[in-house]
Amino acid sequence: MLLLLAALTITALVAPLLIRTIGRAAFGLLAIVPAAGFFWVLSLFIGGRFTDGGVLSSTTEWMPAAHLNLEFRLDSLAGLFSLIILGVGALVLFYCWGYFDSNPRRLSLFGAQMVAFAMAMFGLVISDNFLLMYIFWEITSVLSFLLVGYYGERASSRRSAGQALMVTTLGGLAMLVGIILLGRQTGIWRLSEIATFTEVATTPHITAAIVLILAGALSKSAIAPGHFWLPGAMAAPTPVSAYLHSAAMVKAGIYLVARLAPDFNVMNTWHLVVIPLGLLTMLMGGWMALRQKDLKLVLAYGTVSQLGFITATVAVGSREAMIAGLALTFAHSLFKATLFMIVGAIDHTTGTRDIRELSGLGRRQPLIAGLAVISAASMAGVPPLLGFVAKESVFAAILDEQLLVGMPRNLMLVGMVLGSVLTVAYSLRFLHGAFATKREKHETGGGTSETVTEMAPIGPRLWLAPAVLTALTVYFGFYPAQLSGAIVVHMDNVLPLGPGEAGTYLALWHGFNLPLLLSVLIILTGCAMHWQRDLVAKAQFEQPALGSADSAYDSVLDFLRTLSLRLTASTQRGSLAVNLGIIFSVLIALPSVALILGERTDVRMVLWDSPWQALAAAVIIAAAIAATQMDNRLSGVILVGVTGYALAVIFALQGAPDLALTQTLVETVLMVIFMLVLRKLPTSTEWTQSPKTNRVRAWLSVAVGLSVTVVTMFAINARSQDPISQYMPDLAYEIGHGANAVNVLLVDLRAWDTFGEVSVLVIAATGVASLIYRTRPFSRTSRRPTLAVTGRRWLAAGVETERAQNRSLMVDVATRILFPSMMALSLFFFFAGHNAPGGGFAGGLVAALAFTLRYIAGGRAELEEALPVDAGRILGTGLGLAALAAIWPMFLGHPPLTSAYTSVDLPLIGGMSLPSALLFDAGVYLIVVGLMMHILSSLGGQLDLEEEMRKQRARDRARSMARAAERRQMMTASTSTNPEGDE
Repeated sequence: MLLLLAALTITALVAPLLIRTIGRAAFGLLAIVPAAGFFWVLSLFIGGRFTDGGVLSSTTEWMPAAHLNLEFRLDSLAGLFSLIILGVGALVLFYCWGYFDSNPRRLSLFGAQMVAFAMAMFGLVISDNFLLMYIFWEITSVLSFLLVGYYGERASSRRSAGQALMVTTLGGLAMLVGIILLGRQTGIWRLSEIATFTEVATTPHITAAIVLILAGALSKSAIAPGHFWLPGAMAAPTPVSAYLHSAAMVKAGIYLVARLAPDFNVMNTWHLVVIPLGLLTMLMGGWMALRQKDLKLVLAYGTVSQLGFITATVAVGSREAMIAGLALTFAHSLFKATLFMIVGAIDHTTGTRDIRELSGLGRRQPLIAGLAVISAASMAGVPPLLGFVAKESVFAAILDEQLLVGMPRNLMLVGMVLGSVLTVAYSLRFLHGAFATKREKHETGGGTSETVTEMAPIGPRLWLAPAVLTALTVYFGFYPAQLSGAIVVHMDNVLPLGPGEAGTYLALWHGFNLPLLLSVLIILTGCAMHWQRDLVAKAQFEQPALGSADSAYDSVLDFLRTLSLRLTASTQRGSLAVNLGIIFSVLIALPSVALILGERTDVRMVLWDSPWQALAAAVIIAAAIAATQMDNRLSGVILVGVTGYALAVIFALQGAPDLALTQTLVETVLMVIFMLVLRKLPTSTEWTQSPKTNRVRAWLSVAVGLSVTVVTMFAINARSQDPISQYMPDLAYEIGHGANAVNVLLVDLRAWDTFGEVSVLVIAATGVASLIYRTRPFSRTSRRPTLAVTGRRWLAAGVETERAQNRSLMVDVATRILFPSMMALSLFFFFAGHNAPGGGFAGGLVAALAFTLRYIAGGRAELEEALPVDAGRILGTGLGLAALAAIWPMFLGHPPLTSAYTSVDLPLIGGMSLPSALLFDAGVYLIVVGLMMHILSSLGGQLDLEEEMRKQRARDRARSMARAAERRQMMTASTSTNPEGDE
């Protein structure tokens, strides 16, 4: 189970390389992994692994207090949905081989995302932990967003992708709240524990929890009112529609409903929420499908209708309804994935999906037409296909359902019959629109349209996958016993039969009964609707009777956008001073009011532990006050830096040398960054505040300082428990094998926090570079350093540049001497940081300062020679190492970020500690170096380049003006020599 999950993950990672290397044929190789997974899961059913409640499970403890254990459980229901996810996924990946004509760069990412989606869906159905399932749930939403937005240059694709992400993510957030509420009220954090909970109806707030969980499930399965995102998602390539939006992603909500229904159907809220919405979706989707002109939209609205049908059936929660609903789920995955792939083949070879432009396709492509007829007939519930078997079982289950007595059952049956009539009608509309010969509109060519006449041939890579699914539709229609057996195994585990009860099973023929009569009535009525399709078209409104959900979505976004703009305009007035004033005023008011109105404790305060602390504080106060009076920007920056260095002294005096070291290095780096920015600004400030404004700002600063100090003082004295920090040194030594508690805390005990922070650093570095380079690329080719340089030199860059010729020899010599020492010190901090002051962050800062010194001495050329590696690659490598340190222990059966430790004896050095956290620290080291290189390359090198270009343009203009003046002088001289001109 975990091996299959890991195999899918690795396949997704290597997919871009395979596709770029061997082309579109790589999709055939990628399909092997989910196909192997499909046959493995199938073997579990054949071998009886799930009989009598058998499961495959795996648990890895990780933050059990927060209920975040990595718990996986492959039971019979997860196995059933895994067959759909893996089987259809393998066929769709194979179909991609024939669907795409070219191999653009984005196709490699597309392949990775498709395999990753199969991985996420498989992880979703095998997750036993609610919160772990939610993580996979949201991963599917993000991947759907990326796949729907494949054609990112199209506005329709971008809008559809954003719409799908917004709707499904909003439902997912509601579901997360419901999961937490359910866990807090019942103590249930595992899906497998639901069956053991017997006090469902009496638990407080259980109704709210279930409704919130259903909000996520129903929005994912495109149930009204969140149905509108699915037709919009048809902007994606057809393989995405065939997989995500018919067989996989939309089945996630059905899976969750099927998982919860047997236990939560005792609640009145359950049936009142799910069944009416499912029936409404079925009717509305079917009616909307009858007015579509695009084949994919006909299928999309048909998918919405079928999802409503399946959801309403499964939500009943009884044994018979669950068997029927799961059979309908399998039937829908087979025929709808087939039909989408056939539409993709038509669009691929004819260039259109518009039914008004297709005529005579059935005669030209009888194989594709035959596959479509069989699958559409299964969708319409025509015997002897699987769709008919499933629909018959649904009607039989609802007619005999004990949980729905009287009018609810009758209304549900009527709604399903009407929805099934619409299904027959839009199935015929699809077949007629795609394959019929429409002589009334295409008189020439025997009724064959020009798009069909000139279409490209449909190769086996386009029809083989739908042919396999169609064959399964026919096979399970004639022989449904095997599918029935797998579903019954699950129901025996969840809702076993009582003594003397007869079991329900799937069969093609149950005799002449009411469900059969209903099926005949449905097929005849649906055919009549198609026959009178012009009359049906007249009955449809120009505007939807219930309003457009798509327009409602736009209205909500417009309202929120307007509200945001007005709120921002009222608080952000465009003045930095005013904005900061508002922020500081709130900072003063809220804590002070809370302190005044709340309970206060006695305060004990010591001014200092030693006079040196008082001296450092006095330096900070004096430097801060002086900085406010400085008009020279450089002097102000230096004074602000003095406050930082003095704060480092306080840290050192307080017994925190690690913090003091980091503070000193950070302050130095900030000084350098300020210096780089100040080059583009005037030396002195050009405006002065009025005395009144200065007094207001001064009093505001005093009030902020006083209020923060007072609140902090009371907060510190309000502590009622022993601080957790007193246990940190022992934990650092026992768990992290390090004597430096600060460093062990960063890279081991609280490494997830550090991982989030370094991720922010990577984003910040990219953002800084993007601001400077704007639309231009800011990556550069990594290369080996050049060594063939003539002449004796102190630095790596040559002497051919103007800056190199004018630089100071003393600076060159100092840099040449200091750089190796600083790099050695950087490595010392890195390796010693686990047991002494230092660490990856401090070591990275020292290395960054060393490269900064090279830049100051030699400029952009020297920086490129000193570290000829693209900063983005350094950042990516660092983030990858940190992530590897986090997830590698999981492959060894341990929780993430589990520490290992060893020590080695090195010649001339002695014993050396090698904790596994050193790998994480190396990632931090590289990220800090990469961040500084990005800053030096953008704020330094790029600004230098722009300045050189500006000077060159000025020189070019001066030369042009000089040449023009010279020409004018020559013309003037010529005119004065021959004033009358030549005859």
